[in-house]
Amino acid sequence: MTDAQETAADTSLRTTGGAPPDDVAPAPIPLLEPREGIPPVVASDDALARVVAAFAAGTGPVAVDAERASGYRYGQRAYLVQLRRDGAGSALIDPVGCPDLTSLGDALRGSEWILHAATQDLPCLREIGMSPTELFDTELAGRLAGFPRVGLGAMVENVLGYALEKGHSAVDWSTRPLPDPWLRYAALDVELLIDLRNALEEELDQQGKLEWAQEEFDAIASAPPAPPRKDPWRRTSGMHKVRRRRQMAVVRELWNARDQVAQRRDISPGKVLGDGAIIEAALALPPNTQALTTLPGFGHRMGRRQLEQWQAAIDRAKALPEAELPQPGQPLLGPPPPRSWADKDPAAAARLSAARAAVSELAERLHMPQENLITPDTVRRVCWEPPKNPTPDAVEDALTTYGARRWQIEQVAPLLLRALTTATA
Repeated sequence: MTDAQETAADTSLRTTGGAPPDDVAPAPIPLLEPREGIPPVVASDDALARVVAAFAAGTGPVAVDAERASGYRYGQRAYLVQLRRDGAGSALIDPVGCPDLTSLGDALRGSEWILHAATQDLPCLREIGMSPTELFDTELAGRLAGFPRVGLGAMVENVLGYALEKGHSAVDWSTRPLPDPWLRYAALDVELLIDLRNALEEELDQQGKLEWAQEEFDAIASAPPAPPRKDPWRRTSGMHKVRRRRQMAVVRELWNARDQVAQRRDISPGKVLGDGAIIEAALALPPNTQALTTLPGFGHRMGRRQLEQWQAAIDRAKALPEAELPQPGQPLLGPPPPRSWADKDPAAAARLSAARAAVSELAERLHMPQENLITPDTVRRVCWEPPKNPTPDAVEDALTTYGARRWQIEQVAPLLLRALTTATA
């Protein structure tokens, strides 16, 4: 009997009420408690050693999840790690009490990890010593299989027929001690991941997409960590309003000052100073703290030391020589925005239009989002600078250069070749 079947058989986990009429789809079964109850939170070396031994002795894939304190704390570190494996049950590990989980990562090396939206959790897991060599991403599997809603709750409900309570997804997971309702929610997040994985594997196999999915999973597992983003201050919300270079320098100085404060206090930057306040100060270029207090986001609740700190950042930007002011926009590393193609290169615009239409049609036939079939950036790059001699091999080589997987190349290369040659002709 599978985990899901055991859960369904346990009537204590269901809501009360009679069965629905025969002509109505059965309501999802709410999961109210983990089968073995809420696991104790592991926060000591001795307790961690017992979990490592239990999971090393378990069998089959390992369900893994992590909770962060996004919007509350600086950075994206993990504040709770949840795991489940046949033969080991579930575990909740506190990375504050156990900041190094290398021993657990080593014990699970070679086992398949099941994650939902793996790219979100892998960075914080790697920070504490956990990195899979093999994985199955249930969210990505849902996309490839054509499910319209791929959140964990929606997938568990649509595929397995159970309802997960999702009310604690955005709480402050750095809170200590963690309340029991939050721990219950966290344990339930991995309760049925193994069953979901097995059902999705069967669905992908039936659709002939299982090998495609495995290529995607392997690419995620082997991908290096993302490099630090260049000029992150340029992503300040409302940046499109800032036109002048001096104003851009104010945004940069305020963003950097805010980031230093947030890092020192271990608090989300948005709680230190909002993006909107940064943009208002850049547009107004206030001459002193008195003028600064009149701007939105710098009201009477802000202390004098804080105001002086922000005004000092503004003054530094205002004092910069012209040569040190940031340049508008970021240097383009790829093609220009598609809206300008018709003027810059009408032939490229025709190639892109034909390629987009062909990719859209194929994605619809395959019942998957276009961006999972092939990234829009890859299509743009191939159409903007196509191979000089657009042969099948040349197009495949170009796609490989831009990181397309083998299955994507097999599906998309003939379409792009046709778009390149037809539009050029």
